[in-house]
Amino acid sequence: MRRYVTAVLAAAATMAVAPGVSAATPAPTVTWAECPADVAAPDVECGTLRVPLDYRDPGGRTIELAISRIASKNPEKRRGVLLTNPGGPSEGLTFPATLRLAGLPQEVRDSYDVIGIDPRGLGRSTPATCDLTLEQQYAGSVPPYAVTPQDVLTRAEAVKKIAQQCTTSSTAYLLPHNTTANIARDLDRIRAALGERRASFLGYSYGSYLGAVYATLFPRTSDRVVIDSNLGAGGWDVEAGRLYGRGVEDTFPDFAKWAAARPEFGLGGTPEAVRAKYFDIAGRLDGTPSPEGVTGPLFRALTFGGLYSTTDRSFTALAEVWRSLDTGAPLPPNDTPAPPRLDSLISGRNYVVCGDSRWPTSVATYQHNVAVDRVRHPMFGAAAANVYPCAFWPDAAEKPVRISDRGPRNVLMAQNDRDPATPLAGALSTRRALGDRAALLTVDQGGHGTYLFGTNACADDRVTEYLVGGQRPAHDVRCAAEAPRSEGPTLSIG
Repeated sequence: MRRYVTAVLAAAATMAVAPGVSAATPAPTVTWAECPADVAAPDVECGTLRVPLDYRDPGGRTIELAISRIASKNPEKRRGVLLTNPGGPSEGLTFPATLRLAGLPQEVRDSYDVIGIDPRGLGRSTPATCDLTLEQQYAGSVPPYAVTPQDVLTRAEAVKKIAQQCTTSSTAYLLPHNTTANIARDLDRIRAALGERRASFLGYSYGSYLGAVYATLFPRTSDRVVIDSNLGAGGWDVEAGRLYGRGVEDTFPDFAKWAAARPEFGLGGTPEAVRAKYFDIAGRLDGTPSPEGVTGPLFRALTFGGLYSTTDRSFTALAEVWRSLDTGAPLPPNDTPAPPRLDSLISGRNYVVCGDSRWPTSVATYQHNVAVDRVRHPMFGAAAANVYPCAFWPDAAEKPVRISDRGPRNVLMAQNDRDPATPLAGALSTRRALGDRAALLTVDQGGHGTYLFGTNACADDRVTEYLVGGQRPAHDVRCAAEAPRSEGPTLSIG
């Protein structure tokens, strides 16, 4: 069952000056070399860069960043570097290769050296740890569906322990400084170390918030910024977590319509019947888990993850799981490997998410939110509103960055109308915060990931045109629905 859990639940003279940061520090350079075996791919090089732990003390303690690149082979067309982030927060060293496999157009690869980065605290950068047990690691980042108020209390006790482990671990010194603001400052250090006057950026999901913070802190050195599958202006805060409930309600009708048209799965002949089947299966598993140990909360989480992609392949896999759980048949095989360095992934993610904003500290608040969202968004609201370790987290060293509309008009937002993890409501919040700096491209499709990871050629073309030629829409635009692909890449981003 751990495989199923993992598959679902389971990245200088012109330098802009951040508050308290001296621009006089000379920028180091990056030496490129062969990548580690688990990162190696054709034409991918790796390097490291040391950056300040605390940018208010640039001469103090440093940490190491691991970076990768696929270099442009066309010097006549090369514009600069494209910094990337896959979301999460997650490791990003392999992301340039992932983008290439997903179909990153040759004209983009000619225009940029595509740069991958393990953000501070994650992967091969100076890693964070909370000394998580295997059970805590596989619990992932999305809370379980709370069937009763006691479930919230039980979850609170578990995540309070995780928070205590984080604050007493050997890497607790990272806690005040592993924030999105400092990751954005790291991006600008990387730009300077690569000898570039400006840098472009492509980020998904959590990476959308990182891109918005980067553009806010460094309006003079950020070039073309594309942010996709957007969080709200507050980043991954308590309200962003609650939006999962709305996202599932927005996206599920796509699956329900698809399943209703395929009687071989036996999930219902109408979208309404498929929705009823969801509650039927979840209710039965709340009482008696499946032989493989799938509970009602886990079934709901599996469905949430299955909505990340709306291709036939993804929906078929989800429908087969439903059919097995509905009929009592064995679950279909799942060979998805566990992510490497899982403790670093979950711990590092907690460090950033919990360090970025203040979360409610009262368990009663989460019990209230769960009760409200169970009614408002009955499919997944009681999971989305459940408690995170952030409720028991110490204060960060600085206030969160307020996303600003001051700066050049250099941000293009790409957003699906229906997204289970980062619904349109969050994107509209960031769009308002960025003001005239941004144009919003909305797409009539479901799933998590628009550019390259969706099914819409219109959206892909618009983003490529901006990255390559700078033709950013002057105003917000829409792309109409297109026939979905039977096969396509899935972006596993948080």
